[in-house]
Amino acid sequence: MRLLRRTLRLVTVILIIFACFLYTTEVLADDLNEEEPISGLTGEDSIETTGNKLPKISAGAAIVLDTESGRILYEKNAYTRHSIASTTKIMTAIVALENGNDDDEVVISKRAAAIGGSTVNLKAGKTYKFKDLMYAMMLRSGNDAAIAIAEHIGGSVELFAEMMNRKAAEIGATNTNFVTPHGLDDPQHYSTPYDLALITQYALKNEKFKKIVGTKNSVFEGNNISNTNEMLGLYPGADGVKTGYTGQAGRCLVTSVTKNNWRIISVVLGCSTRTVRAQNSKTLLDYAYGNYKNYELLKKGMPIQEINIHKGRINKIALYPDADITLPLKQEEADKVRAVYNVPDAIEAPVQMDSKIGTVDFILDGKILATTDLKSSGTIERKDFYFYFDAIFKTWARLVHNA
Repeated sequence: MRLLRRTLRLVTVILIIFACFLYTTEVLADDLNEEEPISGLTGEDSIETTGNKLPKISAGAAIVLDTESGRILYEKNAYTRHSIASTTKIMTAIVALENGNDDDEVVISKRAAAIGGSTVNLKAGKTYKFKDLMYAMMLRSGNDAAIAIAEHIGGSVELFAEMMNRKAAEIGATNTNFVTPHGLDDPQHYSTPYDLALITQYALKNEKFKKIVGTKNSVFEGNNISNTNEMLGLYPGADGVKTGYTGQAGRCLVTSVTKNNWRIISVVLGCSTRTVRAQNSKTLLDYAYGNYKNYELLKKGMPIQEINIHKGRINKIALYPDADITLPLKQEEADKVRAVYNVPDAIEAPVQMDSKIGTVDFILDGKILATTDLKSSGTIERKDFYFYFDAIFKTWARLVHNA
């Protein structure tokens, strides 16, 4: 009888420990169920995007951003802090790529090998190529790969997180804080749809990053690995970037799409299922591409205005914009955008080539959508004593000649 009671106690303890393990895994697991099939995602435009009304989505927060101008084409709770799960790895990747090399040898620590959630089963003490770990992290969302990369680049997870936060501040993602390179739930680890879009906009300027996140299939340690991003191959023009899932964050997805050389980014956070995540992303992308068109408003280097020069050897000089300005606009917006030139009536000579003289703003409904500097198109010397002496002498000589 006593033996039976001991056996029952032992079984109870084992069951409790096992239950706790399952609970912890469910809360912390990142991308464990990313093979869940997608349903209801068709090639037709979402019915929610027809007409000019803002689409309705169930995601807790979202944004659509034009990568060229930075204009926001849609937003929902875009500046509210959220858990972001493995979309964290977008920042992990860009910090790593800017500080590491493809052929670096990375030794796996016990900490990396022991991490839970989504992993690629890295072995402690074993050495892997940096490039291979990057693909394992971004395609299969390997948390162990993320830690290994962080320790290799930063020396420790904590020091690498500091690097991530410095880069976020540099980019302008000021409502973001990173604690880990993988994004498992932590109350001090958060971002916003807007900040994630800014980080992604920056990361997509890196050619290696673009290649990795646009890859559907690869090989790691002799095994085929597939990208967890369901939009690749399902949505025309999709070329990145990262999925995420934890108990707190819900289903998250950052998507990049390029059509006719026009790239936009969508971010959806807090979706209930993988299908909802994909459908919400499709709805937003359909809305953006269906309602906006790129308008070229300024061409860099093309003279657009003249300005008077006081005491210059030439009386006027042409000004040119320092950058191209192309904006995504709805048709009715294109008719209302106006250019406001912020330049003085005249400036004093001398004027050097490429001097900033003023700016031009493009304004819609009182909001500045874009601005660029206006610069001088040439060099103009000032009328000095010798200039006036020469003019007087030439006038006198002409009078004498005509006398």
